[in-house]
Amino acid sequence: MIIIGLTGSIGMGKSAVAAMFIRAGIPLFDADRAVHQLQGPDGALLPQIEARFPGTTGPSGVDRQKLGSVVFGNAEALRVLERIVHPAVAALRRDFLRRNRSRPIVVLDIPLLFEKKGWKSVDQILVVSAPAWKQRRRVLARPGMSYAKFAKIRKLQLPDAQKRKRADFVITTGTLRTVTIAEVRQVIACLTRQTGR
Repeated sequence: MIIIGLTGSIGMGKSAVAAMFIRAGIPLFDADRAVHQLQGPDGALLPQIEARFPGTTGPSGVDRQKLGSVVFGNAEALRVLERIVHPAVAALRRDFLRRNRSRPIVVLDIPLLFEKKGWKSVDQILVVSAPAWKQRRRVLARPGMSYAKFAKIRKLQLPDAQKRKRADFVITTGTLRTVTIAEVRQVIACLTRQTGR
């Protein structure tokens, strides 16, 4: 099995590329989706999060705005939250890998692959990238986003240029969708040749 680490900074189009791998029949573990599951209605982490960050959860799960206002810009609070979330996500990831152990290629979609040392647990790295102007436009179009919030998020992420330097593959999303699809297919073909299957 080849384990691919799929990553990219906010607004680079990683979710769109992840969907392309899924449509191509490649099993994909989505770390963000796992977090939403764990923090959603009846999520397994709600009691722990509420205990450490009172008033940030409710019937719908974690109130992301309230929790974000507590942890963004507060390094210690963020570390506390990560100590709750990361082990639970890692357990779901291990289960995913067990279930797909007979597959030649799997993808782990991990937004902070470099920042949280997830690159150590993958065989090859695929970075999704787009021009800075397109990234900015995409992110600022999101509900509740501001220049200040975008700047804070970017400070937490390794710069795109450094991610691209460390990648085995780079997929661009700043162009026509058909071009991006073709790049994804080329990566899959290359990996398939490596597995010999």
